[in-house]
Amino acid sequence: MICSQNDIKFYEDFYLTNYNTLKIKAIAKRFYIPDNYGEMISLFKKHKDNTPIVLGNGSNVLFSSIKIERPIIYTGLIDNVNFSGSNLEVETGIKTQTLSKLALEKELSGFEFLIGIPATLGGAIYMNAGAKGQTISDNIVSCKVYDWENNKVLNLQKEEMNFSYRHSILKEKPYILLSAKFKLNKMPSEDIKAKMDENLIFRKNRQPNLSLPNAGSVFKNPENCELSAGALIDKCDLRGYKANNCEVYSNHCNFIINSGNANSIDYTNMVFEIYSKVKEKFNVELTPEIEYIGEMTKGEKEKWKILRHQ
Repeated sequence: MICSQNDIKFYEDFYLTNYNTLKIKAIAKRFYIPDNYGEMISLFKKHKDNTPIVLGNGSNVLFSSIKIERPIIYTGLIDNVNFSGSNLEVETGIKTQTLSKLALEKELSGFEFLIGIPATLGGAIYMNAGAKGQTISDNIVSCKVYDWENNKVLNLQKEEMNFSYRHSILKEKPYILLSAKFKLNKMPSEDIKAKMDENLIFRKNRQPNLSLPNAGSVFKNPENCELSAGALIDKCDLRGYKANNCEVYSNHCNFIINSGNANSIDYTNMVFEIYSKVKEKFNVELTPEIEYIGEMTKGEKEKWKILRHQ
């Protein structure tokens, strides 16, 4: 059912299958679609006692197949970009692939790697997304965030964002990205396009496209380990392994494909099985990149507590 609340469109009992790249069947009790980040802030104020979940492109997330009680705010319409020479300010909901193409049109380098990442800016900054030697934090000047706990907007300089491998301050504090400022580098468009094509070819050869439903890289690469997460999983003879409608991708073992009608329990069981086999063989505890959203069964709670090293 489509509804409106203070002119903010929302749906009740909204199916999320097309709003997560893993294509997990899930239902959100309330799904809001604000037109701008002012409306998003008003929703946080309204739902102070039931903090909303902010959703971009739905990659790197696992939705609960049981229920999702917290309201979801979809940022897809909050996507303005303003260029000023080599500087630009970008809103949280823009798709990273779109941002990469816009930078190409302006002959600005720094976003080439984003062409292969199916995310929005908010998600990319949240986890400091990166590929092929570039990260989203490389060219950031500052970020505008909403502190929903203290109900105020903050302007944080790059050094205040606590960027590190797959990490930002957005994982530490109750902050929601509203927009970010970047300074890119002028470069001939043909050189930028060559880098983008290189990224696309790399992704095509190594990673599944979204016609094979997946949530992106499952695990972070472990610190102080010569092997990547994918290599560790491969050495556990799990390449192409299938169970309960989930499959370890044969070209890159750090991806799990929803090969049928997998639910959150199926996916959790597969992630935990991989984690357990890597730990048993190498004594390495992998850490998931995936964010779980919604209510868990008792079994899921136990497994995710271990997966999060709690």
